[in-house]
Amino acid sequence: MNDFIIFPAIDLKDGQGVRLERGDMASATVFAPDPVAQAMVFASAGAKWLHIVDLNGAFVGESINGTVIESIVRKFPGKIQVGGGIRDAASVSRWLDLGVARVVLGTAALKNPALVKVAAKRHLRQIVVGVDARDGYVATEGWADVSNVPVVDLAKRFEDAGVASVLFTDVGRDGMMKGVNIEATVALAEATDLPVIASGGVADMNDIDALLAARKTIRGTLEGVITGRAIYDGRLDLAAALARVK
Repeated sequence: MNDFIIFPAIDLKDGQGVRLERGDMASATVFAPDPVAQAMVFASAGAKWLHIVDLNGAFVGESINGTVIESIVRKFPGKIQVGGGIRDAASVSRWLDLGVARVVLGTAALKNPALVKVAAKRHLRQIVVGVDARDGYVATEGWADVSNVPVVDLAKRFEDAGVASVLFTDVGRDGMMKGVNIEATVALAEATDLPVIASGGVADMNDIDALLAARKTIRGTLEGVITGRAIYDGRLDLAAALARVK
């Protein structure tokens, strides 16, 4: 079994690291005015991965915070996965060529599945399918719209495509620190052959422990978890969490 990955998150809005509540851009709270410095803080805590989202890009469909992301890529010593506004093959290739380890395709996965499959074939195990859910259905366009497609159905479309994993976010819990939706995350992992990354609602070490416990018993694969606000608020000690999963 591969190591469980903790992905500290840096969500970018107007060049700063922020956290939202339930995906609402109007609720943005600045936690990292200098995102590059924040990335290095995570590195010093022992983080081997970063999860970066261009929030502006997710809403408009193209990279807005690209300069900041490039600066983080140049300095962070570990691996980075990037999402937000990546909607075409050229953008996928550009980020991977710049040194990003994995690209997250969310809205594109629902609206342009052919792009995901072509990109995954060209960049084997470097594409992550972002499955964002409101009440079990896929949300798109920076979570502004909700489709009529169940999350499991979307994930299963890419089982044989060569993608790295599925990133499952419970939008209703994101940024709220009410706890990870373990039940829905496990159900998705057991319904698909793809590894699943949990996201949305991490409150403290109890969520990490719950995911680790579930990982030992389920039929599917839990690859890791993304956490942001809990770290910034001091409720989750990143270094301690990283030590726990080793």
